[in-house]
Amino acid sequence: MVFCYTLNNLFLAASPGIWERIKPFFDYIVRRQDRIIVLTIEHFQLVLVSMAIAIVIGITVGILITYWEPIAYPVINITQVLMTIPSIALIAILIPIVGIGFKNGVATLVLYMLMPLVRNTYTGIREIERPILESAAGMGMSELRILLKIKLPMALPVIMAGVRVSVVMGVGIGAIAAYIGAGGLGSLIFDGIERVNFPMIWTGAIFISIIAILLDLILGWGENRLNWRDSQ
Repeated sequence: MVFCYTLNNLFLAASPGIWERIKPFFDYIVRRQDRIIVLTIEHFQLVLVSMAIAIVIGITVGILITYWEPIAYPVINITQVLMTIPSIALIAILIPIVGIGFKNGVATLVLYMLMPLVRNTYTGIREIERPILESAAGMGMSELRILLKIKLPMALPVIMAGVRVSVVMGVGIGAIAAYIGAGGLGSLIFDGIERVNFPMIWTGAIFISIIAILLDLILGWGENRLNWRDSQ
């Protein structure tokens, strides 16, 4: 944990008073770094598995409802209703269906992550100007080819915005999944609350925030790369 030792020296030089308040936080990280690494990996696994499933389902549903307009808003409203359910309540609702543990955590995150994916995919495709699609159809392109070559590439910025929102949201909500044994950094928060251990709570919260920022930066970089390649 070289990073922690470096910050130690910086804060000590800046203000001994501030250092005395935050020193227990850095001490805890150094002392329990093995557990923190394991829980961080578990959190990444939970979020990445959920993200992969949610992206496949959400984008597929978003594409399908562009072809069946009467069901578009009911489907989007259903995903919005799912987001309004408190996460702890949704976890409890899913226990009879998928049990407790990792599967429940994944199922909960997938349901929460669907709304931005479905809505942004639908909106991105529907906002494509009609003459563009009509010109493609007039050139003899099949509907599948129009979807793959025109609709999805043109809607990609809006879809990626939905992906980034859903992933960042999933990282935060993933902390709640630790309540039913799904693992991850939420375990530090719950254990810290139970033991009134503030360094443990801070560690869980800060590392969850770091994961969210890191994944958003990676997705943003990937989005820029795709946009750059499409512009060539």
